[in-house]
Amino acid sequence: MGNVLNQLTTDTYAIYNGDCMEVMPSFPAGSIHLSVYSPPFAGMYHYTSSERDLSNSAGYGEFFEHYEYVVRELQRLTMPGRLTGVHCMDVPTGNTGRDALTDFPGDIIRLHTRIGWDYVARYHVWKEPLTVRNRTMTKSLAHKGIVDDSSRCSAAGADYLLMFRKRGDNPVPIAHAEGLTAYAGERLPPADVLRYRGWKGKQIENRYSHWIWRQYASAFWDDVRLDRVLPFKQARDEEDEKHVHPLQLDVIDRCLVLWSNPGERILTPFMGVGSEVYAAVQAGRMGIGVELKPSYYRQAVKNLAAAKTGPEQAQMELMVT
Repeated sequence: MGNVLNQLTTDTYAIYNGDCMEVMPSFPAGSIHLSVYSPPFAGMYHYTSSERDLSNSAGYGEFFEHYEYVVRELQRLTMPGRLTGVHCMDVPTGNTGRDALTDFPGDIIRLHTRIGWDYVARYHVWKEPLTVRNRTMTKSLAHKGIVDDSSRCSAAGADYLLMFRKRGDNPVPIAHAEGLTAYAGERLPPADVLRYRGWKGKQIENRYSHWIWRQYASAFWDDVRLDRVLPFKQARDEEDEKHVHPLQLDVIDRCLVLWSNPGERILTPFMGVGSEVYAAVQAGRMGIGVELKPSYYRQAVKNLAAAKTGPEQAQMELMVT
């Protein structure tokens, strides 16, 4: 495989240090059951000096011109009727207190629908405003703005998880014969619901699964544990800005249980430190990840070494044609 600097394949995952657009074309069409990832946020952060890095596009339009190749390739790889999930946010034009927002999620939606994906859901991942202010030093979130001139204040925007379905009939139903059996989030189920955990009777009576489904079916995921992420500080190197922010494992876990079966193949074309692959392995799926940046890839190797295979482990099939 050309220009792949390193790779590691096991029974439960395969990861590649290289350009996703050189790795993904080697996979068979229709071989991926679910993809979940965070694309570079259209110039908001710069991750490497590589010309192959989408974050180094000359402008917003060029970013989408190149990103379209990724979205089209994911469409080729995805099984009919199955989904891809894109984690993103509104992108600020600056940090002066007078700046506007770019509708990055909206442009991602328009790109996918133009190509032929069906846009099926948008989930909002709530973030606590003071925590966001302290992490990003966003001037429009400072209390001083309220005191001086609140016309310049803004909101601690949510992260978004955008879900798109490839057109066609799903040949392998994603069934939950015993309902939803575990909850990924901070909220605790009520005591009268907990006694239904492990319910073996009619699922219409499974109040535990019903409770979980009500949380997951909400468009507002307000109890995602924002600090439940993989180790990432060691992945920083001299090229980095301050931004290294892995996708929360609660979000990935919800995706895996809702939109994949045990043993199925989960792909992330922008792997980072390995969050999606790690969660897939933990859930008994097959994780496949591609990461351009060597320091992130090395951290992903370390993180995946600590992953424990789920009970429904299936043998990794050879993905390269």
